[in-house]
Amino acid sequence: MARNLYIVAGVLLGFAAISFVMALTSSHFQPALPANGTLWKTTALFLTLGGLLAALLGMLTAIFEQVDRRNEERKLAQRRKRGAGQHNH
Repeated sequence: MARNLYIVAGVLLGFAAISFVMALTSSHFQPALPANGTLWKTTALFLTLGGLLAALLGMLTAIFEQVDRRNEERKLAQRRKRGAGQHNH
């Protein structure tokens, strides 16, 4: 799950970079595209925020998955320890 969120974050940040570049270039090179620089800047801002939010969710998901995995491993190790202790007596 975290890997998918990282991919989404990368795509959103990539589109944000493209939008930012579009805001900096003049409209003479793109006659069919919107020439309003503030539109491109606003789009870049929202895509950047979305990408950062997706990256944060990806990190939190990875952290909680790791905690769950370690908790299960600890429980399994405790069960093995108790099982081995009961067979010795």
